[in-house]
Amino acid sequence: MLPLITVWAFVFYYAMLNEIYDSLDDGLENQKDILIGRLKTEPNIIEHRNVKKNNHVFTPINKKKHKHFKENFRDTLIYVQSEDELEAMRIYSSAIKHNNAYYKLDIITSMVEEDDLIESLITYLLGLYVILILSILILNNLLLKRLWKPFYHLIAQLQTFKIEDNTPITLPKSNIEEFKLLNTAVNTLLQKSTHSYSAQKQFIENAAHELQTPLAITINKLELFLENTPLNDKQLKDIGTALDNLGRLTRLNKSLLLLSKIENQQFVNVETIPFNTLTEKVIADFEDLANHKNMRLQIKASNDLNFKINQDLAVIMLTNLVKNALVHGKRNNTITITIQSHMWSIINYGTPHQLDQNLLFTRFKKTTTNTKSTGLGLSIAKAIATKYAIELNYDYNDAHIFKLTFPKK
Repeated sequence: MLPLITVWAFVFYYAMLNEIYDSLDDGLENQKDILIGRLKTEPNIIEHRNVKKNNHVFTPINKKKHKHFKENFRDTLIYVQSEDELEAMRIYSSAIKHNNAYYKLDIITSMVEEDDLIESLITYLLGLYVILILSILILNNLLLKRLWKPFYHLIAQLQTFKIEDNTPITLPKSNIEEFKLLNTAVNTLLQKSTHSYSAQKQFIENAAHELQTPLAITINKLELFLENTPLNDKQLKDIGTALDNLGRLTRLNKSLLLLSKIENQQFVNVETIPFNTLTEKVIADFEDLANHKNMRLQIKASNDLNFKINQDLAVIMLTNLVKNALVHGKRNNTITITIQSHMWSIINYGTPHQLDQNLLFTRFKKTTTNTKSTGLGLSIAKAIATKYAIELNYDYNDAHIFKLTFPKK
């Protein structure tokens, strides 16, 4: 608005100045006609020579000059005693003939001073600008806020809406057609999303039950068959391979179901978890595996790390990272876990080269040929970290480093 008003002020100023000049020039020409008319009754005014006493002057000229004289208007400065300063004046010069004599007629009138005009114009424009701004602010606070109240009420509810909590949304009533359309669209979207979420959640729960049960039964049947039936070496090897694949399928099914539950926000309950204590418990579960590989797990804690997270997911995240370090780490080495106030990291010595960071957290990506690995451990840890805005990063510096950076709250 300010640039617009500024441009408009220049246009208005020059337009107004042009109108003032036109008005003054018309007045001066009218005074000429009046003076010519007065000469018939007051011929002595032809003797006026002092512009300070009269607003006109008659100056005798010759016939040749009268013939080639062109009327003109010009601006000048004349000292005004009452103001004790030079004032801007407008002079109109013309040539007339009176009683076979020729005269130059100068008529003078005061005009509006441009500096005063500019000062007044700026003052009024600033006043107009202030009034416009105040009007807009008042309009926004009193009228627009009232009109947009249903919209902001709906937005506030959507910001706190959690589909997993089945939180109801109260659609505000409004007489505005656009808000009615918005309410209808939001209501339709929420119903579809809630229905899809419920169907997906039910599918995951059914899949967890329906798949795990026959897998467990099949594995038990094969194990009983091995115990009760005499078989040759080839048959034993084939059934052993089948059992290994069934076991891998069971682990894969559990991992995929877990990933789906994490992504569908089915782990709702959160609490402040002491990661120092939790890390000690996780390490205790892997002592046998560490001893089997002649590896040592040590914790270096400089501060307490407490974070609000679902306890089950926190256990799974740390378990997968520790298990990854043990499975892929070299024998006879130490795995070091460092804990700070907002950071948890684990270092292991595995393959002597850096891993591809673009594929490391991808599902089914394996860094070894271990057939028992599902390739989902790091993907699950990454999904849990992302859910709680935790940064899970990988780095290599003569050792493989997985770091969890917790947000500061």
